[in-house]
Amino acid sequence: KTKSNAICNLQRIMNFLRNMMNTNSRQSSTDTSCMETESDTADSSTPSSTITSSYTRRAHHAGSWYSSDADDLEDELAKFLAAADEDDNGGGSGGGGSRATPSAVPGGVPNACISPHAGFRYSGPTAAYSYLALKEALLKNSSLRTIVVLHPSHHVYLDGCAISGASKIETPLGNLRVDINLRKQLLSTNKFSVMERRVDEEEHSGEMQYPFIAKIINDARTESGEQYDDVRILPIMVGSINTSKEEAFGRLLSPYLSDVGIFTVISSDFCHWGRRFSYTPQPSTSDTAINEIHEYIEYLDKKGMNLIEMQRPGAFVDYLREYSNTICGRHPISVWLNSLRESVLTHEVRFVKYAQSEKARSTRDNSVSYAGAVCRVAMFDG
Repeated sequence: KTKSNAICNLQRIMNFLRNMMNTNSRQSSTDTSCMETESDTADSSTPSSTITSSYTRRAHHAGSWYSSDADDLEDELAKFLAAADEDDNGGGSGGGGSRATPSAVPGGVPNACISPHAGFRYSGPTAAYSYLALKEALLKNSSLRTIVVLHPSHHVYLDGCAISGASKIETPLGNLRVDINLRKQLLSTNKFSVMERRVDEEEHSGEMQYPFIAKIINDARTESGEQYDDVRILPIMVGSINTSKEEAFGRLLSPYLSDVGIFTVISSDFCHWGRRFSYTPQPSTSDTAINEIHEYIEYLDKKGMNLIEMQRPGAFVDYLREYSNTICGRHPISVWLNSLRESVLTHEVRFVKYAQSEKARSTRDNSVSYAGAVCRVAMFDG
């Protein structure tokens, strides 16, 4: 009996630590965080290689995280995209500090981007820089048919990857159809599970990409005259998986994400700093080059961003272990980086925008970082 009690206590401790590692806090109307309170739910995905019943995924966060009014949302995203496009054409650094560097893949077309997922009033201006790349890809790559969205889990513990079971995804700017054939291919590997509808709809990190995707498809349709009716989407939730699983899913997904017909969106915010996130590292008193907390946050973020640009998944994992930076999309990023490593294509990854929700100067402050990156491949020639 004593041994049994000890085992039960150990299990409780392990469950507590597991939940603490993924602790999130709920966004309010005045708070800039993307992170929400995680439920005590365990793995809420269906361990099946078949879809028993499909559904239309509702725009669960419309009206809170972004406007549910189509005209208002259209105007807001249009302003974000116009500002990003003006900065891009003007040769500005966009906060990324790398756009002036000569391209390693001249003439390459975007095939992926990293985009934040907080409320649009906070992260939308940064996300716009990333989504200009999707528009460029649609206009230049006539083979593009599917947009894969790799996003984390904020609500449930998932030791693997789960695919949306939806057939259609609602947005105020038009519905997006799911790539059922690609989903079948991935499920046939028996390595993926299927998200429950509730889990799918409550997860904001995927949903915050969908209005931008719908907007970009609509804009490309208007600009080119093409219909883009055959463009599909496939959301994949990447759980809190270990390094070996990140490598395994990267290898498995690499042939798909390297396909000329697929564009990948990796959903992630960067540093969540402040007491509400239980993360308050500060600059060393011996480092005179960094005086303010917000400068140290940028230093931490850009150390990770540099490793992502260099496409070094192992070094990125080591960096996370050393600094424990609260990058909520670290697992989707790592899976994607491992897929690039397995690819036979030449990729170039560049961060094109960096911003912080607040310039933290004291431990009373809270801050969330947003970063946008674009990946180009040399194989595309139009």
